[in-house]
Amino acid sequence: MTNETQNSHAYLVGGGIASLAAAVFLVRDAGMPGENIRILEELPQTGGALDGSGAPDTGYVARGGRMLEDEAYVCLWNLLAAIPTLGNDNVSVLQETEEFNARWLTHANARLIDASGRILDASELGFTTADRVEMARLLALPESVIGARRIEDCFSEHFFTTNFWAMWRTTFAFQNWHSAIELKRYFLRFLQELPRIHTLAGVRRTRLNQYDSIVLPVQAWLERQGVRIEHGIRVTDVEFAVGEAGERRAERILFERDGTAGSYGIGPRDYAFITIGSMTADARYGGDDTVPELVRDKRDGAWNLWETLARKAPDFGRPGAFNGNVDEAKWESFTLTMRSPALLKRIEEFSGNAPGTGALMTFKDSRWLMSVVVPHQPHFAGQPEDVFTLWGYGLFVDEPGELTGKKMSEATGQEILVELLGHLGFDDIADEVCATTAVTTVMMPYISSQFERRDIHDRPLVVPSGSTNFAFLGQFTEIPEDVVFTVEYSVRGAMHAVYELLGVDKEVPAVYHALSDPLTALRALKAVFA
Repeated sequence: MTNETQNSHAYLVGGGIASLAAAVFLVRDAGMPGENIRILEELPQTGGALDGSGAPDTGYVARGGRMLEDEAYVCLWNLLAAIPTLGNDNVSVLQETEEFNARWLTHANARLIDASGRILDASELGFTTADRVEMARLLALPESVIGARRIEDCFSEHFFTTNFWAMWRTTFAFQNWHSAIELKRYFLRFLQELPRIHTLAGVRRTRLNQYDSIVLPVQAWLERQGVRIEHGIRVTDVEFAVGEAGERRAERILFERDGTAGSYGIGPRDYAFITIGSMTADARYGGDDTVPELVRDKRDGAWNLWETLARKAPDFGRPGAFNGNVDEAKWESFTLTMRSPALLKRIEEFSGNAPGTGALMTFKDSRWLMSVVVPHQPHFAGQPEDVFTLWGYGLFVDEPGELTGKKMSEATGQEILVELLGHLGFDDIADEVCATTAVTTVMMPYISSQFERRDIHDRPLVVPSGSTNFAFLGQFTEIPEDVVFTVEYSVRGAMHAVYELLGVDKEVPAVYHALSDPLTALRALKAVFA
């Protein structure tokens, strides 16, 4: 620890996992005193997309479910190794996660279900020679050549009918019109999952939802170090100064709190870490008898801040490439809170999945392309033993459902439940399930916006050229070779930002490449040609 670092201050815009991780690295690796760090968050809670809330009487909700992975998530594991669990200071969150996954192995026996309610043999990936050639071509093309191509520009029609694509797209939430560059990166990062994509045996999960298992322990650790988390602050702008040699520094953060304008000056030895964009911005909720609103006018502050910053410098990115088409980025999720175990027991009997395995099931022929996950119970802190939860989502929210005839985006929570029960063929228990289940739905207009087609300059570097004291964080920065829509991406960006700006004498762990391991590459090749 240097005297300069001890006298430095850091201001972190946004309270998502990227900012939380950056604060940990500032304290743990850069030696900055916790009391010199402020996290500025607009919402009343931290965590960003890593959410989990509710109660047994009103219903639980998680907007999404993060599936983790051993090989690719090295920065996240590095972070969690330093964070004790809430219940035991002698056990890290990493240890708890490893012990949980050793006991509750993920293994899907019903990864795909057809229109007749039959479990498909998902180990049959369904590739033709043409599909294999197209995959190889995409892997061989440089990103500069792929450019703004869509996935559907790189594959023929048959590829999109395969079991592989049904599983890959619903595991990672790809749409056919998304960026081909992002799909290539996913192939390279998760090629080790290809032989086990039909069972998801490589998936790792936290003991509870990610808010309770990751966010709260990280927040508690930071607060013990003296880090200040300020809620209700909407950052509206950051002022920069440019030196004669082109060096750039952040000088002031402007914000609104309770309708009153304010600012924090950033001193000569201080730093700013700014989260840009948000995949969960403007999320809106529905219930049993209501439909969530689709917000299109960017009411949350994250996108407006990035748009303001982008006007200051051409290398600060182009947010319009990501937030400019809500209908290409939106989808809807739902959480069931059940006071009867009937549905979970029937799903276990039908699928052959052991209790607690958290296996993803996709209804391949569903017009909504609906998928559901039965997490290990309890999934929320304080969840009673006689209350059960299930999470699901649909990628095609504007298509009419087979059972309800309604678009998912126009269906109430109970109507979504009816659609689910119909696809499962559980008509005999439908009345009991509907009477004992509360459904919370969430419409997210930007949830897959980070997959939108983009040019090489549409995402800013984590540490822009010439920056002396500021960095960008989150899912809309550019980290070469890594994949967005992962917790790893946010944590890696935070680590890179802190280490580079503060000169931390540690290496950021290398991005994992499955092709660098001959045995892993051989297994993937065998799966493709099986």
